[in-house]
Amino acid sequence: PCFIPFFASLGGVVPRCADHNSLQFSFCLALVPGRGVEISEVTRLHRICPFAAFARGKHLGSHRLFYRFSSRGTMPVTAEILSKQDSATSQAIIDELKEDPNFRLLSERLMKEIINRDNEDGEKLAAGIKLAVDKGVLPAHVDVEPTMKVSVSGKSADAVADEIIKALGDAPSKGCVMTLQGLSGTGKGTTVAKLKEKLPNAQTWSNGNAFRSLTLLAVTAAEQKGCELKEMLTAEALGSFVNMLEFGTFNGKFDVKIEGLGMKHFVSEVEKTVLKDSKVGKNIPTVAEVTQGEVVNFVQVALNKMAAGGVNVLLEGREQTLDHIRSPHRFELVLDDPVIIGMRQAALQMGAKAAEKLKDGGDDAAVKAALMAAMAELQ
Repeated sequence: PCFIPFFASLGGVVPRCADHNSLQFSFCLALVPGRGVEISEVTRLHRICPFAAFARGKHLGSHRLFYRFSSRGTMPVTAEILSKQDSATSQAIIDELKEDPNFRLLSERLMKEIINRDNEDGEKLAAGIKLAVDKGVLPAHVDVEPTMKVSVSGKSADAVADEIIKALGDAPSKGCVMTLQGLSGTGKGTTVAKLKEKLPNAQTWSNGNAFRSLTLLAVTAAEQKGCELKEMLTAEALGSFVNMLEFGTFNGKFDVKIEGLGMKHFVSEVEKTVLKDSKVGKNIPTVAEVTQGEVVNFVQVALNKMAAGGVNVLLEGREQTLDHIRSPHRFELVLDDPVIIGMRQAALQMGAKAAEKLKDGGDDAAVKAALMAAMAELQ
């Protein structure tokens, strides 16, 4: 069906039947009286569909020829597809190389690395949450709303986003908070981007600026008191820093105000300057380790205000943290086969390396060679 507009340009096309599962359909090329069908026109079809097979059918009078279009393979990775460097590029690489034993080995290795890294990050977050519980900042037990698992296997980002939107029902018409979790490589970032495109008045939320704001305050306090940073990370000090942060409507938009220790900033105005200062950046891990609870509580208030204002807030994160955010709209992206995570990462890295090698383009053979060379480098 996607080729029908092109076929129509040849002088009149009538789809005869369709089988969308096998990507086969027949079409009838209606000839303009007095005008023959030139072989170049069928050649044009072969050029845009190199994987297609055309079988000339019988004459249907003097004005019609019957052809069958058949596509059994997948679109090859061309220089154009490679240059896009998006999810379609990765999928094309996976489709072409998924049966390659070396690609499989690379994918399995990357999958294990990703899962191990996720487990390590999860343990660190869990430790931060436990510390918050021990300090009395977060409750020891929470009732987590049901989380809908969404399989992303064999689905486009658009299809995954549409499935989530359907499950949201009419909530987006009023404003809501939606959480999204899943292993690295399941496509959380891509899905959130698609949801932001499709949902009305949608905004993403990142905890990064909250951690940066608390780090700025802690570092500044340590400088003013002439002490070590760790002395400013007590429960009492952190509580005072949290009180210097306020989320609300400022200058006609939702923002975070930082006010205290002689400073007054709006995060939207300093997120690329003051909050990116090296003294902030290098100390974020130290501060984040002991402020998980404080940030979760601050974020919950901010999210509630935004949703009440009609905003659809998209919150992507880890299960350990999201469990402490209250929302009935919870989703987890999953894959039927975990090795797909490794395949996606392998395709992403190979695609980037191959694109670098083919800055000036190249034919399909050159693209394949560049991909093979990239895979060898990553082994």
